[in-house]
Amino acid sequence: MAEKRPKRPRDPNQWAKLMVDIVSGEAKDREPTATTQGKNPAAVALGRKGGKKGGLARAKALSGKKRTAIARKAARARWSHGD
Repeated sequence: MAEKRPKRPRDPNQWAKLMVDIVSGEAKDREPTATTQGKNPAAVALGRKGGKKGGLARAKALSGKKRTAIARKAARARWSHGD
């Protein structure tokens, strides 16, 4: 995950220097986009919420018995408390 942009300074002199640094290219104002990072825009869209792949596709592919077995295993792991 990309780093969060620092807050803008409240002091007007520091804010003005930051604006000059951004305009001159010494400081970055925005995080790089997916396309500037060399990522495929279609793949990025699939990774976002609402994509057609992931948990929903996996649940559809599994039988009811298999889903139940996975849920039981997860519950045992959750409630075992490392015993």
